[in-house]
Amino acid sequence: MTDATPKTKEPKGPDIGLRQARKLCQLPPGERLDFIAEGLPIILASAQGFWHASQQLGDHPREARVLQGYAEEEAAKILILMDAVRCPPKLLQEKLIRIIGLFYNHLARLIYADAVAWKPMNLSDLRTYVDNHRRGHYLEGNAGEFILPNWAVYERESRLYADIEAHEGGVLGWNAPRNPFTGGIPTWSFQPPALRVAEAMQHFGLFTPAGLRVTSEIWGSVEYSDTEDHHDAYQLTERLLERLHTEGLILETATREHASTLYHQWQIPMYNLDFKLIPVTMEELKAEQEREYWAMVGDPY
Repeated sequence: MTDATPKTKEPKGPDIGLRQARKLCQLPPGERLDFIAEGLPIILASAQGFWHASQQLGDHPREARVLQGYAEEEAAKILILMDAVRCPPKLLQEKLIRIIGLFYNHLARLIYADAVAWKPMNLSDLRTYVDNHRRGHYLEGNAGEFILPNWAVYERESRLYADIEAHEGGVLGWNAPRNPFTGGIPTWSFQPPALRVAEAMQHFGLFTPAGLRVTSEIWGSVEYSDTEDHHDAYQLTERLLERLHTEGLILETATREHASTLYHQWQIPMYNLDFKLIPVTMEELKAEQEREYWAMVGDPY
């Protein structure tokens, strides 16, 4: 006999507090740009705070690297919002809720931060890079003998938390938060590229309502859907900087280095790419291991 009592929904409290970025989708376009412009300096200050604090922890490399990771993810939020600004208006209504959703997605933020250093030929090539970085599991070793979880997420969480982890075959073990320092110059001595891009944007006046409107107008004239590449991006960036100069939006602190950063490290728009984790089954991984093994030793037939 089953319980036929109808289930009641849990009462829902007021929709207030943090994690409300989705409400940007409800704002009129002009008001949304104004609100984003208000928030970008706040996000940048948060990223810079984490970065500067990391520089004070030379005797604590793990903690310093954690703070650098926070700085990278905060800077990635800026890049995500700027992709919402760069998205052509005709597409924005359809894509905005998904783009804004990336604001809270750790994997998406990690990929955005890493993508600053990538040099794809075009958006199609960049899509392949992103897809490789969002696989749930992958193979490592000379012949793919080790199965590992998504590296970006694993590296982040294994650095942050003491935790219980499972290895292949169901063997359990403890994760002691890792110390990333293995000698040489600590990784946190170099400012994260995503933070450099965000700072360059601020120096060139992109964090103002007027700067965002110019960005939307110029970048929104081209949809990045497949074969669009860095040649297109250079032209759009040049037009953008010329307009910013004409309208007197560039700060006196802007330098040639900041301009070079925008030309060469601001990644092409990724609003048409998927950032969800790709599940990979054990059967798929075993088949991939088999292929890698025979590719290494040679086909016996």
